[in-house]
Amino acid sequence: MIAIIDYGMGNLRSVQKAIEAVGSSAEITSDPDQVRRASKVVLPGVGAFSDAMAELHRTGLGEAFRDAVTGGKPCLGVCLGLQLLFDTSYEEGEHRGLGLIPGRIVRFEAGGDLKVPHMGWNTLRILRPCPIFKGLGESPSVYFVHSYHAEVDDPRVVAAEADYPRPFPAVVWRENLIACQFHPEKSQQVGLAMYANFVAI
Repeated sequence: MIAIIDYGMGNLRSVQKAIEAVGSSAEITSDPDQVRRASKVVLPGVGAFSDAMAELHRTGLGEAFRDAVTGGKPCLGVCLGLQLLFDTSYEEGEHRGLGLIPGRIVRFEAGGDLKVPHMGWNTLRILRPCPIFKGLGESPSVYFVHSYHAEVDDPRVVAAEADYPRPFPAVVWRENLIACQFHPEKSQQVGLAMYANFVAI
């Protein structure tokens, strides 16, 4: 069973529908025990980092997700779900994350023609052959909506990057943990292929 974590912040049904569209099924759940029983786990999210972390702590879902990751289950973070994996976010203050990937979350610097949030289609530059990239070609385009991005301590965790205008991590990958800054469920056939690849892990 694939568990989609419901901590009150996320386009959960869109993620569920995308997984169903590639021939699998997923349960939306706010039960930490169900997350621990799942074979794969998705951590989606939209909204404020601090509110998300407060709910993950309050519900015990953050610890359940951490257990899934450390237990070796395939886990996927989406958008805010990527940012929550890091040590610290500087979104409206300084806030602790889940601490699963060393680094921090910082805001894009607006200026000139650069608008924040970064919103729309952008091309990925694939750096490593992450499992969700199978069959996508060299430069797939995906859909982003975000004002903050990751700065990693170890560049080896970056599987793909995009430019806005400088490079930033678009996909991070370490062992069984993969996370996308963009929304695969809004990225048409490319995004569906990524979900299919995740299901097949």
